[in-house]
Amino acid sequence: MKEINSDRRNLLKGAVATSLASLAGNLSLNTAQAAGADPDLIHRENLKEGSADWQLTRVQLDKRAGFRSPKIEGYCSKQSVAAGEKLDIMVSTRPAQEFKIEIFRTGYYDGRGARLMKTIGPLQGKPQPVPKPGKKNLHECHWESAVSMTIPDDWTSGVYLGRLSTLKDKTGHGYWQSYVVFIVKDDRPADILFQCSDNTWQAYNRWPDNYSVYTDPKGNQGPWADVSFDRPYAKYAQIYENPQSVGSGEWLCFEFPFAYWLEKHGYDVSYCSNSDMVTPERGLKCKSFLSVGHDEYWDIKQYNSVVKMRDEGVNLLFFSGNSVCWVTPLLDSTDGRPKRIMFRGGPYGGKYKYAEDRERDNGPFPHRGPDEGYLMGSRNVDPVNGGGDWVCELPDHWIFEKTGMKKGDSIPGLIGWEYHGDPPTDIPGLEIVAKGTALQGGVNPQQWTATIYPGPKKNFVFNASTIFWCQDLSSPPGHMLPWSHWSRPHGPDDRVQQITHNIMRRAIS
Repeated sequence: MKEINSDRRNLLKGAVATSLASLAGNLSLNTAQAAGADPDLIHRENLKEGSADWQLTRVQLDKRAGFRSPKIEGYCSKQSVAAGEKLDIMVSTRPAQEFKIEIFRTGYYDGRGARLMKTIGPLQGKPQPVPKPGKKNLHECHWESAVSMTIPDDWTSGVYLGRLSTLKDKTGHGYWQSYVVFIVKDDRPADILFQCSDNTWQAYNRWPDNYSVYTDPKGNQGPWADVSFDRPYAKYAQIYENPQSVGSGEWLCFEFPFAYWLEKHGYDVSYCSNSDMVTPERGLKCKSFLSVGHDEYWDIKQYNSVVKMRDEGVNLLFFSGNSVCWVTPLLDSTDGRPKRIMFRGGPYGGKYKYAEDRERDNGPFPHRGPDEGYLMGSRNVDPVNGGGDWVCELPDHWIFEKTGMKKGDSIPGLIGWEYHGDPPTDIPGLEIVAKGTALQGGVNPQQWTATIYPGPKKNFVFNASTIFWCQDLSSPPGHMLPWSHWSRPHGPDDRVQQITHNIMRRAIS
């Protein structure tokens, strides 16, 4: 077995750096962060007029319990794309008919949630083939491009949705819709780098009919299945029924409320894909790094990049759950395009018991990652999913300033769909700021922990320990609240908002 070096002393060596080295590192980082910065960009973007009509209205799946929308569906040639780069959008309509594409940037926009950037069409659509399963059950589409476009220079970094709509027929009846999703990235210094969890979106994507990392005949937790980004995103397949999710991955479910809230308050944020983090350069230009929502699948190169960022003084903020759980190598497509196929290569966890159990029950795996607890401050545990309240443990900590919370005060339903626990006991300065019990439908109790620890250069690492954090930040158009094991978050909560302000403001100061 190929085991990645997980020596915790190497991960922690930055914590004992001398103050002189710390000062020099901060000067170097601050210099990189200052050149070319535009901290008012997101504020200016959100002064532009939003769209009153950007959501999906009519969605039709292939069957009542299906996942795909064959009337119209599509995918993009890249997870993320920069201004000046080309993006292809592949579309299939069944039957052949005309369609249009409306491209929206998601954000705040005075509460509307998105801005229309471009309308393309009408275009002539046609049925495109469903691929036959390949090696390791791979379903990789080779569709003809419907649109090839160059990203304009004035398109601000963000998550973009292309709404695909068939046109009404001659009788005036019948139009159907779905999304495609892509990220516009940039390389400017920013206060906040928002990493979308699109590796995890793809791992759970069941297009065309129950095919994902989890649905191989050999079992749902092994290394057996490859999945491709060259296919549409099906309807999100877990814990709730959201028709808005068709084609949009998990963006609207588990991440958009955080972006909406950040942009509402004018935070200086830039966006990227999991795949953009396989080298650390993008993150080193930013003051803070956000892992949001369900961020389960990380390439080992991404892990090493984020360790490097922490050790160079970037603040790491895990507003997520079940994060850094599986080593996820990103492979070339069969026609040679980089980072378009992924698989579950093996567990993170080093010698930790949860990783050992997964190896024994589902291996052998070709890879093993380090103990993620020494990066995040808390670990994946078993059971990793359930629901519960987020309970204050250290009310005098600065993250609780202006919340009025006392020890034992709870925020209902904020823990879920999955979480972290069992923090390492030998990280210098680590504090458990919140903790409690999660339950799977009233049974199988597990202890979760929210943690914070100091980085080596006056930075810090925070772990909220829940996928659901963003659910209590905002309730934008196109979003609906999830549930988890007979527990659910309640929506916007001023205490969650204040804690997040406290953390963000310190992270970018």
